[in-house]
Amino acid sequence: MTDPPTRNYGCWDRWGDDHLNPGMQQTDPMCWGAWQHDPNAMWNWNGLYREGVAGQHEQVIPDGQLCSGGRTQSPRYDYLDTPGPWVAKGVPHQFTLTLTDGAQHGADYLRIYISKPGFDPTTEALGWDDVDLLKVTGTYPSQGTYQTDVDLTGRNGRAVLYTVWQASHLDQSYYLCSDINIGGGDTTPTPTPTPTPTPTPTPGVGECSAVVTVVNSWSGGYQADVRVTAGSSAVNGWRVTVGGATITQAWNGTLSNGNTITNANWNGSLAPGASTAAGFLGSGSASGLTPTCTVL
Repeated sequence: MTDPPTRNYGCWDRWGDDHLNPGMQQTDPMCWGAWQHDPNAMWNWNGLYREGVAGQHEQVIPDGQLCSGGRTQSPRYDYLDTPGPWVAKGVPHQFTLTLTDGAQHGADYLRIYISKPGFDPTTEALGWDDVDLLKVTGTYPSQGTYQTDVDLTGRNGRAVLYTVWQASHLDQSYYLCSDINIGGGDTTPTPTPTPTPTPTPTPGVGECSAVVTVVNSWSGGYQADVRVTAGSSAVNGWRVTVGGATITQAWNGTLSNGNTITNANWNGSLAPGASTAAGFLGSGSASGLTPTCTVL
C-alpha cells in the first residue's frame, strides 16, 4: 500500500535514501525501532504476505499480530505490531486508496477495515475486535496499481486502515497497516531533547553500571536508550533491570519480566571500561526510572 502508506512502506519512503541519518531515532522513532529490529522490514516493504490462508484471515492471523501478518517471516516484520507514535498520514473523509503491485499479481479482492472509535494505536496492538469491515472490492486484473474509494464520513482523528490484499496468481495474502489521521494533517512525533545523564561513579572490579536516557516520549509511552559500562575488569555478560519501567519492546538485548534486559549474544563481552547500548519502548510515565546493572 503506497497511499495511504503502510508502516514499513512509509519508513522506506521517508528514510530509504537516508537510513544512516541519526535523526531518524529522534524524529521517527518507530521507523528507527523497526530498522534496528530488522532492516529488511523497510527494504522488503512489499513482501509482507502469507501463503495458503484460504481466505481464513481471522482464524490464521492472531490478535495483536495483524500488522505483521501473524509474524510472517519472523522476525522480519514483527516490529510492525508494536504500538507507538507511528507517523500518520492525513486523509480527507473521502479519498482514493492506492495499492502498488510491481509484480502485477492481480487481486481477487481487497478487504478494507478501519479501527473502531477509541482504539489508540500508540498504546494498543491491533486485533480483530478492534476493526470494522468497510468494504470488499471485486477482482482486479494484473496491473501496476489497484485503487478503490474509501468513505470515512463521520470519523475524525487517528486510526489504522487495515487492508488484506488477496493476490490472484496463487493463494497469497498481503496484510497492510496504514496509520491515518482522518480530517487532519500528517502527525509526527515531537522530538524530546536528550537530557544529560546523571554521572555514575566508576564501577569496581566485576561490576557494571547502566544509565537510562529518554530520547523520545508521547502520550502513554516513551523510548529510551540504555548505556551499559564495564568496571575495571572485563564483563562477559550483563543484565539491566529498570526500576519503574514497563517495557513493551527491547532491542540489542533480550526482554524478560517486563523491565529487565539481558545482553544479546554479540554485545555481552565488554573490555574494562568499555560500553555498549541497548534500547526499549516503555508504556506509561518515563519519570523515576532507576537502572541496576548486574554482571552475569
